[in-house]
Amino acid sequence: MGEILFLAHRIPYPPDRGDKIRAYHLLRHLARSHRVHLVAFADDPADLQRKDGLVPYTATREIFWRKPPTAWTGLRAVLQRRPVSLAAFADPVVRRTVGVLLDAHPIDTLFLYSSQMAQYLPTRPRQRVIMDFVDMDSAKFAAYAEDARGPMGWVHRREAALLLRHEQRVARDADASLFVSDAEAALFRARTAATRVHAIENGIDTVFYDPAQRFEPVAGAGPLIVFTGQMDYRPNVAAVTWFADRVFPRVRQHHPEARFAIVGRAPTAAVQALAERPGVLVTGAVPDVRDWLAAAALVVAPLQLARGIQNKVLEGMAMARPVVASPAAAEGIDHAGTLRVADGPEAFGDAVLSLLAEPEIGAALGSAARERVIARYSWDARLAPLDALLAAPRHRRGGVRDDRLVPGRYDADHERRR
Repeated sequence: MGEILFLAHRIPYPPDRGDKIRAYHLLRHLARSHRVHLVAFADDPADLQRKDGLVPYTATREIFWRKPPTAWTGLRAVLQRRPVSLAAFADPVVRRTVGVLLDAHPIDTLFLYSSQMAQYLPTRPRQRVIMDFVDMDSAKFAAYAEDARGPMGWVHRREAALLLRHEQRVARDADASLFVSDAEAALFRARTAATRVHAIENGIDTVFYDPAQRFEPVAGAGPLIVFTGQMDYRPNVAAVTWFADRVFPRVRQHHPEARFAIVGRAPTAAVQALAERPGVLVTGAVPDVRDWLAAAALVVAPLQLARGIQNKVLEGMAMARPVVASPAAAEGIDHAGTLRVADGPEAFGDAVLSLLAEPEIGAALGSAARERVIARYSWDARLAPLDALLAAPRHRRGGVRDDRLVPGRYDADHERRR
């Protein structure tokens, strides 16, 4: 049984949002055949109180509070010529902790979850390095730059360029670079010329997301259209705003009692303002998102900017709900026609209205969608290729790493004396 040091930008428990869900299932999978040491950040005070949920899967756990980034974070990144995304996760205590753990345990694999955590790699790691980028962050900021004007356009272009350099350097030395879909992996290869790039797709827990279970009823009458997600995440904010502006008014013309529920924690002021419109509900955090999915006439995923596989789409499918998704939200999901894909407000509205008009077709589509995710998207099946990567010979490394972007080892003996 080998030992793994797992570094995550957000504590993978509880698995209640997209990035934490993937990290949690990766951690569980790795723990079956390895002793896992976890180092992670927390940005929700409640998560600091729930880290004991990771005890079954980890030999040691070091969780560090991360303050929200400030204007000084951005200024420091500019002065250091670093991406703001890295500066926001730079912490000298975490760096020292990584050094201590590497000295104290016979760790043979470093598993990095999200590119922000690659800054904690040793200068020339002796261990196998598995880098789970999940999505290509530089491409996301490049897309932001296309829509931005004035100073924000410059900010996003700068972030995209610096992150691309960072991603190239990390991938050069990693034994394997992972992405959540074949499309995302192909994009990374095309933009970086990197090798040893693999797609490890997201799965779905179809026992947990099972419509046959009993759920708390959701109050209200009329057809319920549901969107789920972290509601301070820019693509989600843009998606629900687009739907509320461009699609839902037409839906209400045909179905005056229809409701659009935006379900997810930390809604921004812009999202909260949508609740002032007729039929729009903004729930904030809910005890169990499945209550809302179970009550939904249909689930929508109208994302205009999306990277990789969307958990919200798989969750709707697993709950046997008919799903209407934009091409960006559906990309990477092998749905075999079990969800409706619609591009643009008119086509999206047509798809929603047709499913509301013919609920029996929606029910059949939802049943087929659940069968599809059971057959195609179990976590065991999606993560099985990871075992071969962990057993493969290590990549021979050479060259000099840019220590400003990827700091080296820290003095563990000094840390113990503090």
